[in-house]
Amino acid sequence: MSVTQFEVANTTEVRAHRRTFVTFERLVLFGALHVALTLVCLALAFPGHTPTIALLLGLGGNIALIAAFVITGARSPANGR
Repeated sequence: MSVTQFEVANTTEVRAHRRTFVTFERLVLFGALHVALTLVCLALAFPGHTPTIALLLGLGGNIALIAAFVITGARSPANGR
């Protein structure tokens, strides 16, 4: 593996690439957590015979996931802040 020195002109490209990578990484993480939450809710609702708790957990969990990703996304270093 070789180490390459970046030129000053390429720093904007590197920052743009890093921002895109971090955004995609967060999107994949959100998708995986959403799928896991959905599977847990389905397991509670059908085999667990607790559909009300599953519904509340699903709604509350989705709202919490969205809020957490919005709050942490506003403070992420990829946004240049």
